[in-house]
Amino acid sequence: MDVIYGLIPLMLLLGLVGVVVFIWSVRSGQYDDLEGDASRILMDEDDPLLPGNQSENQQDNAHDSDHNTRNDKGVWPDAD
Repeated sequence: MDVIYGLIPLMLLLGLVGVVVFIWSVRSGQYDDLEGDASRILMDEDDPLLPGNQSENQQDNAHDSDHNTRNDKGVWPDAD
């Protein structure tokens, strides 16, 4: 029972800290734009690369990535 006398003020203090942090976050603009980041990730403004515009380095990288594909048996090449 004596523990409750310490826990009640501790709970009130933690609740007060939570309210202060919430008020600070609202005033600093944390909740101003809730949908901006969610929709921004869906907007892809990059132009697709045309086959004639790829540099040699990109073509070499594309050729190297062919080694990371499965063979005709459905097994990865390095799965010996």
